[in-house]
Amino acid sequence: MRRVIGMDIHRTFAEVVFWEDGRLRHFGRVDMTRSGLEAFGRGLEKTDEIVVEATGNAMSVVRVLEPYVARAIVANPMQVKAIAHARIKTDKIDAGVLAQLQASGFLPEVWVPDAATERLRRLAARRNQVVRHRTRVKNEVHAILQAHLVPQCPHADLFNQRGRDWLTRQILPEDERLAIARHIREIDRLGDDLAELDADIAKDTVDNPDVARLLTITGVNVTVASGIVAAIGDITRFSEPQKLVSYIGLNPRVRQSGLGLAQYGRISKTGRSHARAMLVEAAWAAAKALGPLRAFFLRIRGKRGHQIAAVAVARKLVVLVWHMLTKKQDYHWLRPALVAAKKRQIALKSGAPSERGVGRRGSAYAYYVKDLRDREMAAAQIAERTYDQMIRRWQPRRPKGCTDATNGERP
Repeated sequence: MRRVIGMDIHRTFAEVVFWEDGRLRHFGRVDMTRSGLEAFGRGLEKTDEIVVEATGNAMSVVRVLEPYVARAIVANPMQVKAIAHARIKTDKIDAGVLAQLQASGFLPEVWVPDAATERLRRLAARRNQVVRHRTRVKNEVHAILQAHLVPQCPHADLFNQRGRDWLTRQILPEDERLAIARHIREIDRLGDDLAELDADIAKDTVDNPDVARLLTITGVNVTVASGIVAAIGDITRFSEPQKLVSYIGLNPRVRQSGLGLAQYGRISKTGRSHARAMLVEAAWAAAKALGPLRAFFLRIRGKRGHQIAAVAVARKLVVLVWHMLTKKQDYHWLRPALVAAKKRQIALKSGAPSERGVGRRGSAYAYYVKDLRDREMAAAQIAERTYDQMIRRWQPRRPKGCTDATNGERP
C-alpha cells in the first residue's frame, strides 16, 4: 500500500498529513529537532514517501528522514502555489496539498544535491555575502569623501597602500576620520574572511574535473567555475542547453496570445541568481580578452549597447558550459599557459607547496614567459578575426519547403 506524507515545516515544528487509500489523515505536529525527526522517522515504513517545500531547513529535514523512507522529495513552493491555490490556507491544508500532489503525480520537484554539491553551494553563497558586505562598506567610505567634497583618489584603488596613504592626508572632521578608520578595519577583516573562503573553495575544487574544464574558458576564474558547477550540480538533468539557460534565468520573457506575434522582453531572472551574477561578471571579463567571445560581444554592442551585449555573452557562456560538461570537452580556443596559471592558483590556495627554488620550472612557467604568452594571444586574435569573418558571411537558412516563387511561404 502506497503512503505519501506531506510536511508543512516551520522553524520549531512541522505539520504532518498522511495520504493513504485516497484519503488524508492528520497526524499532528513533529518537533523540528534532530531527535524529534528521528523519532518520527522510526515510526515510518520503508515504502513511504515524504514531501516538504523548499525552505531554509528543508535540506536538513530531508537528510535526517532519508534513511527511513523510500523517497524524500523537496517541492518548488512557487509552482505548488500556482497549481494549488486555496482561499483557506492553514498548515494542515498545505501539508495535505503536498501529499495529494505527489500522489497524483503533479508535484513540481526540486533537485536535491548531494552533500559535496550542497557544501560547495554554501561556500559560494557565503563568499558572495562577504563580497557584498565589503562592497557596502567601501561605498560608505566613498560617500563620506563625497559629502566633504574630497576629490577622487588619483590612484587605481582607494583601499590599497598608496590609496590609504592618500586618504590619511585629506582634510576631514575628526568623527568622519574615525568612521573611515573603523570601515577600513572592517574591510581588512572581511578580506581575511574572503581569503579563508577562497581556500576552502579551492580545497573542494582542486581535483574537480568539471571546474578544471570550465577554467579553459577565457574570462572564467575559479570563483566563477566553482559557483557554476555548484549551481548546476548534475548536468545530465538538463536535456538541452535551453533548459539550463532557463534554470539560470537568462531566457527572455515571452508574451503571446491567439494569432498574435510573440513579444520578447527582458530576461526572466528566475532560478539561480548567484550563478547568473557570476556569469555576467565572467562575460565582462571575456569581453576584454581576445577571442570569439569578444567578437560576439562587440557585434551585439554595436546593435544593442554594452549592457545587453554582456547579458548575451553570459547566455552564450551557459550554452557553452552545457556542451562542454555534457560532451566532456575543453574549450576549443583555450590558452594552455593561462589555464595552467589558473590551476596553479587553485593549488596554491588549497595549500599546495610552492615550486620556487626546487631547481625546475613550475607548472605555470609558460604564462610568465612573454614570448609564449604573446603567441597565445596572437592565436586568440586569429580566432576572434575568424569568428567575425564567419558571422559576416553567414546567411540564415530558409525553412524547408520554401521557394523563391512563394516568397518564403509554403506552397
